[in-house]
Amino acid sequence: MSAESLQMITEDQSATISFLNGALSRDGEPVEMIETHISRIFLAGDRAYKMKRAVKLPYADFSSAEKRIATCRKEVELNTPTAPGIYLGVRAITLEKDGRLALDGQGILHDALVEMRRFDQSLLLDHIAAAGGLTPSMMTSLARAIVAYHRLAPVIGTSGGAASMAAVLKVNEAGFATSHVFSTAEVEELTAAFERHLAQLAEVLDRREQSGKVRRCHGDLHLRNIFLLDGEPCLFDCIEFNDQIATTDILYDLAFLLMDLWHRGHPELANLVMNRYLDETDEDDGFAALPFFIAVRAAVRAHVIATQAEDAGDRAAVLIDEARSYFQLARSQLQQVPGRLVAVGGLSGSGKTTLAEVLAPRIGLAPGARIIESDRIRKAMHGVPAETRLPQAAYRPEVSAKVYQEMVWRARLILAEGGSAVADAVFDKPVNRRMIEEAAEEGHHPFSAFWLEADPALLWQRVAARVGSPSDATVDILAHQLAHETGAVAWPRLDATQRAARLADEIMRRIEEKVLEPVPYQPADCSS
Repeated sequence: MSAESLQMITEDQSATISFLNGALSRDGEPVEMIETHISRIFLAGDRAYKMKRAVKLPYADFSSAEKRIATCRKEVELNTPTAPGIYLGVRAITLEKDGRLALDGQGILHDALVEMRRFDQSLLLDHIAAAGGLTPSMMTSLARAIVAYHRLAPVIGTSGGAASMAAVLKVNEAGFATSHVFSTAEVEELTAAFERHLAQLAEVLDRREQSGKVRRCHGDLHLRNIFLLDGEPCLFDCIEFNDQIATTDILYDLAFLLMDLWHRGHPELANLVMNRYLDETDEDDGFAALPFFIAVRAAVRAHVIATQAEDAGDRAAVLIDEARSYFQLARSQLQQVPGRLVAVGGLSGSGKTTLAEVLAPRIGLAPGARIIESDRIRKAMHGVPAETRLPQAAYRPEVSAKVYQEMVWRARLILAEGGSAVADAVFDKPVNRRMIEEAAEEGHHPFSAFWLEADPALLWQRVAARVGSPSDATVDILAHQLAHETGAVAWPRLDATQRAARLADEIMRRIEEKVLEPVPYQPADCSS
C-alpha cells in the first residue's frame, strides 16, 4: 500500500502551493513553507498562513474546499481567546473565470488559509526546551494558564468518561493502520493493554464525566503549541478539526503537555506542572488516571509521526525512531505499579519541599508522585495564592490540625485510587506523624518516612534567606519549633546539609532495598 493511499490524499494542491509562493511574497522575498501531516504553513514577512492539506484521515476530513474553509473559520474562532492578536482571520483562495487563482476574489471557492501574525519562533516552548530555557516559574505560570483555560471550557455531555476514552483508543488503533512502522502484533498487544487499563479506570472516568470534568478542551496541548506572549505562556493551535478528539477529560488534555515534558527528558518539570495544576483544582480524584492518559497521548504521537514517516523520504528513519520512542513510552506507562506514600518531615529550613520536588518524579510512573504540601494546603484553605503571606491567626493550633487532616484525606484519596504521594510537612507533633502513617496502613499501602535534621544555625540561615516561598515560616516560628519537643521521632533521619538530589538517591535506595529502620543521625563533615 502506498503512502498516498494510506493518507487518502483527495486533491493535488501543487498548483495552489505554486500560486501562494508568488501571491504571499513580500518585496520579492521567497516564501518559506513548513509541512505537517495535516497542514502547510507559509511564512511571509510578518505573516504566517496555514492551509489544510487535502487529506482524509480517520481523525480529520479535509477532502473538499468547503470542509477546509469551515475548519479554518473554526480554528480562528477557537484560538483567538487564548492567543489574542495572533489569529487575524480566514482568507479564501478563489478560482476566477479566467482560470487563475486569487486571494479573496470573486470566483468560486478553491481553497482557504488561516492568516496569523507571525511571531518569533524562538518563543515557542519546544524551542525554549531545546535550548534548556524552561524554568520552574515558567512552568508554574503555564499550569495556571491551563487551569484558567479549563475552567472556561464548556462542559460537554457524553455517553460516559470511559466511553469517551474508548473512542480515542479506536481512533488511535485506526491511526496505527495508516503506516507500516508498527507490526500488527505490536499494535494488538498495546491495544489490549489499553483496554485492560481502561476497564480498571472506567468507574473513575465515568464519575468524573458525571461531575462535569469532560469538556471541549484544547486537544493538542504540547510544547510546540505554546509560546511566550509578553513573557507569559500562551496556548494556541488547538484541535479544531475533530470535536470528538477535543472533547475529553480535562486531565487527559493536561496529559499531552506532561507526556511531552517527560519524553523530552524533563520529568521534574512534568511533575511540577502536574502538582501546580492539581494544587489549584479539585482534581485529585483523577490523579491515578494520569499514567494511562499519558500513555494514550504517547500513542497519539507514535501513530501521527509514523504516518509522517511514510512520506518522508530521507527523513523516514529519524521519524521512525521517534515514533518508536513514543510507542515505548506508551507501553511502559501501562505497567502495574503499586501506589505508595512517602512522608518527609523536619523543622522549617530543613529542605523538605526542595527534597519532595526532587523525589516525586522518581516515584511510580509518569508524571511521578503527587506532592501533598502543608504550606500550599493552608494557603488554599484561606483562598489565597501560595505566595501570599497569611496572618498569624492562620497558624493557630486548630487551623494547623485541619491542615494535617486535609493532608491525610488527600493521601487516602490518592492511595485508594492507586496513585503515589509525597507528604511534605513539619510533622513535629507525634499525633500528626501517626495520622500520616495510618493513611497508608488502612489500605496496606507501602509507606516510608524520613526526618531531615540539621544544625539550628543552618536552619536559621535558610529561613532568613527565603524569598517568594509558599512557607510563611520566620526565624521566630523556627525558634518556637526548636523550643518545643518533637517527641521521639522514629523515622529514619537524613542529613539536611546534603544536596536534595543526593538525599533523593538515598531515599530511593532505601525504598527499593526496604532499608527503612531508624538510623542514628550523623552530620556531614562540612570542613572538607
